[in-house]
Amino acid sequence: MRAMRVSQALIRSFSSSARRHLENRVAEKQKLFQADNDIPVHLKGGGMDNALYRLTMTLTLGGTAYCLYCLGWASFPHKK
Repeated sequence: MRAMRVSQALIRSFSSSARRHLENRVAEKQKLFQADNDIPVHLKGGGMDNALYRLTMTLTLGGTAYCLYCLGWASFPHKK
């Protein structure tokens, strides 16, 4: 009997009626991302997308430079 109550509670919490408070903004996002304004699609989301893109590129280039430095350091013999 208890298992039935738990399963009914799970069904109620995951039903579609619990999500009625969310708006459907797909049409707005489609207009934004499909606009022909010569901005790359990964930057069309606004300032936050731009900041995340710059952070990602900085970390990628920094990691690549550090990797090359470590490879160069490891490729030469060290004095003992």
